[in-house]
Amino acid sequence: MAPLARPRQPTRKIFRRIVLRYPMLRILLLLFCVSAALTGTAALGQDGRDLTEEARKQYAQGLREASAMVKDRQFANANAKLDVLLAQRPREPQARFLKGVVQTEQGQDAAAVATFAALIADYPELPEPYNNLAVLYAQKGEFEGARIALESAVKAAPDWPVAHENLGDIYIRLGAAEYATAAKLDRANKAAAGKLALARELIAPIPKPAAAASTAAPPKQ
Repeated sequence: MAPLARPRQPTRKIFRRIVLRYPMLRILLLLFCVSAALTGTAALGQDGRDLTEEARKQYAQGLREASAMVKDRQFANANAKLDVLLAQRPREPQARFLKGVVQTEQGQDAAAVATFAALIADYPELPEPYNNLAVLYAQKGEFEGARIALESAVKAAPDWPVAHENLGDIYIRLGAAEYATAAKLDRANKAAAGKLALARELIAPIPKPAAAASTAAPPKQ
């Protein structure tokens, strides 16, 4: 089955996605696309701290460097860079999001959950943190938590197909558990057994392909 599957921001396209595939679901981690647009007020203003134009450009460059390090899997270097950026602007969403990605990649799942949850609390309109939180829940088999997170992502970005696909994958996983229970309680129920077999086929392990190419998200209407 294809893994968990990003979104839209008012008047700006600042996202890049890296899709990671796991045996059960098509799961992805999303990276903010740190581009020249981040030098604008819209991109860096959310932290609430005034920056000079030069400082804004330097900060945007730091975000680009951190993003490149994550893409190159230089997680220790990226973590050090992000710590510096977050010391300057603790509420800056892109740096915090990248921090959560690094924590996830380094196996610091509890820290990553805390990072994405805090980001959601501060910026509930962003669907990416919900998606990555769902990834972490799904990896632990907490599919109900993943469902809730992905339904929030869909609500935040209703025209984001990736979130809908990921949510569909979670629904299948939850459905398989219910079909299994039905088939166990009534072994004569061939319909439930057939549905269970189909669901298991959909969530069967698939070969791990290369990471998907980066794509910009559609603009928010």
